[in-house]
Amino acid sequence: MSGVAQSGQPLPATEGADPAFDAFDTWPVSTQLGALWQSQLAAAAIVSSALPALSVAAEAALPCLRNGGRLIYAGAGSSGRLAAQDGAELEPTYNWPPERLLLLIAGGPGALLNAVENAEDDEVAARAAVREAAIGPDDVLVGVAASGRTPYTVAAVEAARSAGALTIGIANVPETPLLLGAACPVFVGTGAEPIAGSTRMKAGTAQKIVLNLLSTTLMTGLGRVYRAQMVDMRSRNAKLRRRAVRMVMGLAACPEATARIALEQTDGHVKPAVLIARGTDRDEALAALSRNSDNLRNAINELGLASSRRDT
Repeated sequence: MSGVAQSGQPLPATEGADPAFDAFDTWPVSTQLGALWQSQLAAAAIVSSALPALSVAAEAALPCLRNGGRLIYAGAGSSGRLAAQDGAELEPTYNWPPERLLLLIAGGPGALLNAVENAEDDEVAARAAVREAAIGPDDVLVGVAASGRTPYTVAAVEAARSAGALTIGIANVPETPLLLGAACPVFVGTGAEPIAGSTRMKAGTAQKIVLNLLSTTLMTGLGRVYRAQMVDMRSRNAKLRRRAVRMVMGLAACPEATARIALEQTDGHVKPAVLIARGTDRDEALAALSRNSDNLRNAINELGLASSRRDT
């Protein structure tokens, strides 16, 4: 159900009330949980309608990032926290360089743990952050806002686009300033929330999925995934070291001992370890990866180490 805001403007769908939940507080817990679960399923399903726009955004971003551009996330409140979470996972999962990741969060890093509600209205701070970070061509800025109107996020996108960066806007309300201002708009129409205005729920779930899809396709397109394995992963704990061994064993079709020896020679880096386990030496493995822009598939084929059609 939509309405009219105090300003006289139509109320964003994300701020409206869903009449199906009007008696929510009187329901048994089991009924509440079932209804909330259904709403989450609906939020996930609606992402399918955004896939064409998301594909356009990813295809546009890849050349920028291949040219050395940075990946920048901008947002406020729940949307900003989801964006920051997605960005924070890229370095340990895909070895994305920290210097090529930037988080523009309204209210600063402290807002990730403690809400700074008025910070989302600070357009000046957003424009200053873009300027101070020297955001420009080849950089990719992803702005996320459920309402599509958050002043901080809209200003960050506008400033980045004016500076020559590629801008991607993700919002849950159509025809809003964020979507109109971004070069690549991605609309995910989740509608009213079970708890009116609580956009950490349906809108947040859809945003999380969209961010996951976008960053995963970007990292894959940049050669940081091979045969659905995170071959650029940083092996920093026992679990990840075991995973690295399994990856080398699977991708090189070698015994565990061979995989471990190869990883020892590469300081735990999976890509060169796979090449070593397939029969080359450390220096040639590193050189082949360098010649092929760190793309493992291309390096395997250049060295003539393909063992099956899956490698070509």
